Amino acid sequence: MKNPKKNQQQNPSLRFSPTAWAKLVFLRDMTDNEVGGFGITEADDLLLVTDIALVKQKVTPISVAFDDDAVANFFEDQVDAGRKPEQFARIWLHTHPGNSPQPSFTDESTFQRVFGSCDWSIMAIVAQQGSTFARLRFNAGPGGEVKIPINIDYSCEFDASEVEAWQQHYITNVAEDNTFTLTGKSRKHADNQEEVEVFGCDGSEGLSVFDGQDLLSEIDSMDPMEREYFMEELTIRSEFWDEYEGEVSYE
Repeated sequence: MKNPKKNQQQNPSLRFSPTAWAKLVFLRDMTDNEVGGFGITEADDLLLVTDIALVKQKVTPISVAFDDDAVANFFEDQVDAGRKPEQFARIWLHTHPGNSPQPSFTDESTFQRVFGSCDWSIMAIVAQQGSTFARLRFNAGPGGEVKIPINIDYSCEFDASEVEAWQQHYITNVAEDNTFTLTGKSRKHADNQEEVEVFGCDGSEGLSVFDGQDLLSEIDSMDPMEREYFMEELTIRSEFWDEYEGEVSYE
């Protein structure tokens, strides 16, 4: 398939090879933060993701910030490898903690700002509990956009998993900012086997910035744009409030 928009009348879907899908889920489950990357495809099938590429980024439970130089270097490396931009710079992937894959206002703004001038592009989101979202946007002719399903394509050739390589890919590129977290978990990082405590909102594993007045203090300390973003994300991800209703005091 040379161009996704040609098949928009034929119910297009974003497909993943089993290996690429396993890698995306693995990277998602490495953290309780968001993780972002690019889908890599073959030249003759631009809606079949065969690999997931991360770039250096700083992540929180509600945001992903790519390093500009890392993105530029990634693009150069892909061109040097013989790929065209439509094979590595049109499918934007990221994960959401919890079970809401719906794009936030910031997701929508980023998609428009970064990919709005592309002839076509896709925003795809995979939530931590398995829900998915994908939207194809195209600018040819009158332009338009359409939600598309996400499928795993077992009919293509695919490689075995490479857990150690995927783990190193994550460690090399992702810097976690755990100033505040939405769930309580402990992560054991393969590089040093050290337990890293990530405290839950109810403080059950220790003092959390989401515990009572600490939550309000943290919100008050944010700059206006960060505060608006944070509150808008929590509104979308209503399971945060549902899970901890009654456990956070505002008095």
